[in-house]
Formats: sequence, C-alpha cells, structure tokens
Amino acid sequence: MPELTSLLFLQLAAILAFCRALSYVGTRYLGQADAVCEMIAGIVLGPSLLGLIAPSFQHWLFPSTHIALGDGTTLINPSMSILYSISQLGLLIYMFLVGLEFDPALLKNRGKGITLVAGGGILVPFILGFLFAWKGHTEGVCHFLFVSTAGDITGAFFIGIAISMTAFPMLARLLYDRGLANTNFGALSLASGSIGDVIGWCLLAVMLAFLKMNLNIALIAIIGGVLYSGFMLTIGRRLITIFFTKVAPTQNINTTLTQVLVILMICAWTTDKLGLHAIFGVFIAGIAMPKMQLTDMLRDKIEGVTIAFLLPIFFVYSGLNTQIGLINTPLLWLVALIIIFIAVAGKLVACTLAARLAGEGWRDSMTVGALMNCRGLMELIVLNVGLEYHIITPSLFSIMVFMTLVTTFMTTPLFNAIYLKKM
Repeated sequence: MPELTSLLFLQLAAILAFCRALSYVGTRYLGQADAVCEMIAGIVLGPSLLGLIAPSFQHWLFPSTHIALGDGTTLINPSMSILYSISQLGLLIYMFLVGLEFDPALLKNRGKGITLVAGGGILVPFILGFLFAWKGHTEGVCHFLFVSTAGDITGAFFIGIAISMTAFPMLARLLYDRGLANTNFGALSLASGSIGDVIGWCLLAVMLAFLKMNLNIALIAIIGGVLYSGFMLTIGRRLITIFFTKVAPTQNINTTLTQVLVILMICAWTTDKLGLHAIFGVFIAGIAMPKMQLTDMLRDKIEGVTIAFLLPIFFVYSGLNTQIGLINTPLLWLVALIIIFIAVAGKLVACTLAARLAGEGWRDSMTVGALMNCRGLMELIVLNVGLEYHIITPSLFSIMVFMTLVTTFMTTPLFNAIYLKKM
C-alpha cells in the first residue's frame, strides 16, 4: 500500500507539471484552450508517445495491466483506478460550477434555437454516421468496424450516436474560462450541448437495452431523467433556496460547503443509477442553486483547486488510454478521414445552419457550430462503452479517438477566428 501511495504522488506530480507546461505552450503559441492541452498531455504521457519512446518507464508510471482475480474476472490496476476516481470527482465538481454560472434567464424566448441546434446537432450526424457505417460494413468494405456478434444495425446505430455527441465539459470550460457562458451564443451552445448529450445518452441507453433485450434500461433512463430534472428545477430549487436563506447564514461556511457537496454526490449517484452520466445530475443541481452572495463564496472556495488540480487529471486520464498507433493501414486512414468529414459536416455545418434558421446572425451561428463540433471526453466515454460491450473493434476505437482529437483541436482556433473577427 505505501508503494501505491508513493506512485500516486509521482503520477499527480507528472500530470500537473506536464499539463502546465503544455498549457503554457498551447495557449501562448497555438491558441488552444487549457482543456485541449491537458487532453494532449494525456496522449503524450500514454502509450501513443511516451510508451513508444520509453515503454518500460511509461508502464511503470501508469500501469495499464489488469489484475486477474481468483474467480476469473479482472480488475484495472489499482493505481489507475485511483486516478480514474479522482478524475471523475474533478469532472463532477467542475460541471457543478458550470451549472452554478449558467443563467437560465438567457434561455427565455430561445426555445426555437435550442430545439433546432440540439436536434440538428444530433439528427444530422447520427444519420450520416449510421448510413456510412451500415453501408460500409454490409458491403464488406469496412468489415473491421464492428465485432461480429454485435450485428450491422447495432454497430451502425452506435457509430451514429458516437459521431453525434458533443464534448459538453470541454465546451463549457472553453466558454467558462473566457467568461462567455452568459453571452447569447454561449448560452445557446451550453443549452444545446447539454440537451443534445442527454438525448445521445438516452439513445445509447435504448441501444444497450435492445442489445441486452431489456427495454427497462431505456425507460428508466429517459423517464427518470425527465423526472429528476423536473424535480430539481422546481421543488428542489425551492428547498435549496430555503436552505441558503434560512439555514446556511446561521452556520460556518465550511459546514455549508460540506452539505452542498453531500447534495452533489447524491445528485451524481442518482443520474448515474438512472443510466445517464453523473455530470448531468450535478449540472442540473448547479442550475437549481440560487444566485446569491453565499453561493458566490462557495464557488470561490472550490473553483481554484478544481481547475488547477482535479480537472487536469480528468482530461489526462482519457489520453492515457489512447493508442493512435493502431491506425496503421491506408484503408484505416481513409476510413478515418471519411469519418472526420462526416463528423465536421454533421455537427459544424448542421448546427451553424440550425442557429441561422433560429434567427441568429451568421457570426454567432458559426460560433455555435464551431463549439458544438467539439467532442472531447464525452466522445471517449461513449467509445469506451462500445469497447466494454464488444460492439466496436479496437481499430475503429482508435479511428474514432483520432476523429475526436481532430475535431477537438480545431475548435479553439476556429472559435478564435470567428469570435475575434466579431470583436
């Protein structure tokens, strides 16, 4: 156990130091957001680069081997399990901060825009991804895409879902870091991204339900998610407001912070058990919090350590599990380029046109499209589900990760080009 603790300290030191170094270079010379630099840091520290240069050292620092148990099952290395848990904690607290900053008043009279952008951002890339994957697999051109036991329709359905996802945490951090979460295009992007990802998770729940021949999984996710959101934004909001106005002022702020964190963990557990991602539970909880001086004080107490310490671990962890080297044939690279084209056309173009149809100006519409095209970690979470349930092959996993990197990396320069021109 002491060795495990010592290794954890060294891992954290390497992650934080390397993230800060890359963030300095990326933000200063490449125009990238901290989140993108932290994601790249994970890839550099993982098997894709450090594992090629110094495989023994990389494996020692971030052991990826699974441990076999007596009953035949395997567990991820305890060191990486601890890192994963810390990364999830950082993500949850950060998404609470985003929800706390989010102003629902900006969404008034924007129902049409949210519906068009969220709907178009899901429907168009889903159809394009589904048709490409289904046609390519059934005609034998891309027989390597899916595991044979998954089936053509299930595999194509999964690819459609994966391509249609938006990296809501990264989108939120880009806007939050720049103080743009409460602008018109920022509010529209955050609302559309969050709703679109909820739809994507519901579709994934439906697919897994059919894969398991259990419709209850999908019903619980969809109905439970609606009931949870409705409760938190009505009765839950009133109860929390009473707590902050009547109880919190009479006690120490650290006590109030502890109580708020307990509420967040319960919210995260609830949506996770419903089959939705835990981040939506804490994001809704953040929105339900009253906007007052006390909540601003709570945010100031947890913001610094979350952004500087916890959140980089989340972005790095996913990069540690990425192996770009698996894309090693001309056909695989061709498929990767086609998927990138479909992803960009389906998200960036579709969301831009949807925002324009909703009445936004061309520059705001293009900004929304650029932001919605970012995929990042939400994409990687979905892809890991595909591997876990033996739907996609490792080759397709690597291709989709490459697509995720490209669309994520292009977000900040494209956003800067559009937004700075606007300014």
